[in-house]
Amino acid sequence: MAEPRRVIATPGPNVEGRRVPSLATKRHGASWLARFVRRYPLGAAAAVAIMIMAVVAALAGTLAPYDPVANDFGAMFGRPGATHWFGTDAYGRDVLSRIIYGARTALLVGFGASLAGATLGAMIGVASAYFGGTTDLLIQRLADIMISFPIIILALAIVAILGSGIQNLILAIGLSFVPRIELVVRASALSIRRTTYVEAARAIGAGHWRIIFRHMVPNVVAPYLVMVTAFLGQAILLEASLSFLGLGINEPTAAWGLMLSGAAVEFVQRAPWMAVFPGLAITTTVLTFNVLGDALRDALDPRLRT
Repeated sequence: MAEPRRVIATPGPNVEGRRVPSLATKRHGASWLARFVRRYPLGAAAAVAIMIMAVVAALAGTLAPYDPVANDFGAMFGRPGATHWFGTDAYGRDVLSRIIYGARTALLVGFGASLAGATLGAMIGVASAYFGGTTDLLIQRLADIMISFPIIILALAIVAILGSGIQNLILAIGLSFVPRIELVVRASALSIRRTTYVEAARAIGAGHWRIIFRHMVPNVVAPYLVMVTAFLGQAILLEASLSFLGLGINEPTAAWGLMLSGAAVEFVQRAPWMAVFPGLAITTTVLTFNVLGDALRDALDPRLRT
């Protein structure tokens, strides 16, 4: 009697044509996360802090004890106490409520600018590395010109042209990140262009954009993620700097940099809490994103894993 064949179940497309993730893939992701927490506890703590900040920003309408834009001229320069934990500003507005709503503005500008700048810079870097020749030469010379300007000067120039506002601020900060991200991604894409699978794709007649999106872009995800997290803190700091200078977020929108300008500087000796608490919020947020970016860089870079 013939021995029955053993059937091995493998992941395949379901009834809708989509591939079902295998149990091994899920276990690999869980093991990578556990290894990341064990090897980089500060990075894991920073990730938890960022998630808490995101939840606070999303639930600002529920968590904030007062309306962040409501004036109360009878409570001007109120000291921190049971009624107002972080005190009030020159218009009687609750500082704690404005910091909570300011987290929403900071994360919106930070994620929007870093994602936009990193995505555009990564695509330009991959295309520059793949096509090479005159295309690569022109892109690199333009990137060198833009890098010669400090990021804040470049962002100031773009904001001066476009005007203030959240959308223009995201665009200005994102564009100022593009040349720096493009150089990092291009360096990784140059080594990928010389690999055998890219040469094989060319040999079978695959088009340029198919090779770029199918074979090159997925292999630069690691430096892309590192650059996104690295520039998140810098984007928040730039937003605060531009708002402090009067070129970012406008009143009465709650923004940490805006809270540090105007009356906070004028009355810093009389009401120091107007500057101390927004400054602590900016410092803590930027430090948290920088710690997470360093941990992700060490975890995703093969040269630094050991």
